[in-house]
Amino acid sequence: MAKLSTDELLDAFKEMTLIELSDFVKQFEDVFDVKAAAPVAIAGPAGPAAAEAEAEKDSFDVVLEGDGGKKIQVIKVVRELTGLGLKEAKDAVESAPKAILEGVNKEKAEAAKAKLEGEGAKVTLK
Repeated sequence: MAKLSTDELLDAFKEMTLIELSDFVKQFEDVFDVKAAAPVAIAGPAGPAAAEAEAEKDSFDVVLEGDGGKKIQVIKVVRELTGLGLKEAKDAVESAPKAILEGVNKEKAEAAKAKLEGEGAKVTLK
């Protein structure tokens, strides 16, 4: 079989229906033992629908980005929030960025963020 150029392959894909293209991708994944992921660029710019989806999120991770120079105070808050022992809390703070709480509701995530930031820590919610 003759080798096809990238442009020739793209032209062939353009002529396929979505179902045919989906079947091709599945077969490609099976033959080459890979998992194809859709590029983010296909989604286009984030619009109001993306903002609504973000607003409806009900599970958050509280990620400690840094201790802000007040490691001892931040360790105390991490222990309070997580119930970790002193060594585990210290290790968590020193290994920032690290998720301190995972899968919590919005109220608990915001309360934890406020408490940590009150002690000088840098925190993000994901």
